[in-house]
Amino acid sequence: MKIALIQQHATLDREDNVRRGLEAFKIAAESGAELIAFAELAFYRFLPQTQATPQELKKAEPIPGPTTEKFARLSKEYGVVAVLNSFESDGERTYDASPVIDADGTLLGVTRMVHIMEGLGFYEKGYYTPGDKMSFVYETQVGRVGVAICYDRHYPEYMRNLALQGAELVIVPQAGALGEWPDGIFEGELQVAAFQNGYFAALVNRVGKEEKLHFSGESYVVDPFGTVIARAPQDKDFILYAECDLDQIPESPARKFFLRDRRPDFYRKLDLDE
Repeated sequence: MKIALIQQHATLDREDNVRRGLEAFKIAAESGAELIAFAELAFYRFLPQTQATPQELKKAEPIPGPTTEKFARLSKEYGVVAVLNSFESDGERTYDASPVIDADGTLLGVTRMVHIMEGLGFYEKGYYTPGDKMSFVYETQVGRVGVAICYDRHYPEYMRNLALQGAELVIVPQAGALGEWPDGIFEGELQVAAFQNGYFAALVNRVGKEEKLHFSGESYVVDPFGTVIARAPQDKDFILYAECDLDQIPESPARKFFLRDRRPDFYRKLDLDE
């Protein structure tokens, strides 16, 4: 499976952000991508840089809605799976949400970020309700695709759950700033998750300098053996392509050994959350 990660900057002009995203989608599809993914809040400037206000919360839109409908039409036209990320409104609640659109234009479902960050430049608790959906893996025309939105990737329980639900490829829409993490951790953490769980993992990051944060880009793809197989440059709009051979998954250590030898009965006795 050939995938494409759309690493692009965002401005205050949301319509232009969407327009450029649609153009990048077409370029990637015409280059043979079978799945195309976008970064966290790809079509907004990064809203949680500042504290939430009623005006900011009004920028959320429903899913399905105008943006998903535009990409669904392209998915159907090109026969490509799309994984987006948006600021979702559902009644009075708002979410950090990733709709997954199949290659026939069908909206398969929406993953909502479960763990919500609160810190300098990431004032997310005022914007996002914790996700309430229990299924994070979708049966698409190109394989079983899971989603771990940004902060969720730091939780081994979440990343393991994706494997238990049969994910073959995990998309990570990310908002990672320059200098946010120590050297090696940005890639290393996801390398370990892919190795321990036996799936491909593709992190697609925001890029560009905004009001409070400077997003690094540097999107990357990891195989089920924990090896980085593709990298995008730092601080540059870029379409990152990677070939993901799903036939590698059954031969990975996690699928041959680690998942087989799990002891959930023993883990329950440990009562690790107490």
